[in-house]
Amino acid sequence: MIYTVTFNPSLDYIVSVNGFELGKTNRTDSELLLPGGKGINVSIVLKNLGIDNTALGFMAGFTGEEIQRRVEEIGVKADFISIEDGISRINLKLKNIEGTEINGQGPKISKEKREELLQILDKLKEGDVLVLAGSIPSSLPDDIYKNIMKRLEKKNILIAVDATKDLLLNVLEHHPFLIKPNNHELGEIFGVELKTRESVIPYAKKLQEKGARNVLISMAGEGAALVAEDGSIYLAEAPKGTLVNGVGAGDSMVAGFLAGWLEKHDYRHAFHTGIAAGSASAFSEYLASREEVQAMYEQVTSKEYKEQ
Repeated sequence: MIYTVTFNPSLDYIVSVNGFELGKTNRTDSELLLPGGKGINVSIVLKNLGIDNTALGFMAGFTGEEIQRRVEEIGVKADFISIEDGISRINLKLKNIEGTEINGQGPKISKEKREELLQILDKLKEGDVLVLAGSIPSSLPDDIYKNIMKRLEKKNILIAVDATKDLLLNVLEHHPFLIKPNNHELGEIFGVELKTRESVIPYAKKLQEKGARNVLISMAGEGAALVAEDGSIYLAEAPKGTLVNGVGAGDSMVAGFLAGWLEKHDYRHAFHTGIAAGSASAFSEYLASREEVQAMYEQVTSKEYKEQ
């Protein structure tokens, strides 16, 4: 079974407002309300690819109930822990004003509720897959990912971590199966600017030296790179297409990589499936369907893509 954890899920209110003006009443031209959070995005894309999984995390108030309803409506099993106080966050994303969003805070998670989640994770068995993705609310300790991995390290569970800075660096000693920084996050860790696929390789190897097994680097329009556990390195240009919605593209890449790995246990296939899923989501209104990923996979594996 695959499990994803989203500590601070959201309802994403995605709107476009043509001719937006500050200080005036603006009206939306389009609206979309979706369950959000990196782990939830991974769960949805996995389900779209035909892989059953369970989404774990916390929910509170009417927004939490709506997040769970929408996740289950998609077909993902949601096993969220209910928090009595506060509400799950609402994130406002202005679609046609690039990079502009207002994210809510979410509820406070008590020590007791945190322990409840840990007890659920204790039930994972050998061969299960766990995805820890996204930022954590301020009410949680910043070593929560590390503590989860330490707690599970003797169970032979494949763990993927998609996080930034210390949240990511702290887990490396526990040998995550997959980490997926983007080139900007990778550069921030080492204090460098990384713009080309080739330039990320030495720094991805440094993360391997610190304990990561596979390092997948997403680079938006520049493509992606993988430094695999078996020593192989894969580079790929970005597929051709029109960017429609970049939200969730990186999460889709994680889902695609895991789906490809579980299907064939082949890093090249996993890499291609990851790029296909990430690009298909970026070129779609919402997260990619199985058909969209399959169509993009054909482009990803065509001769125009260069690999090392």
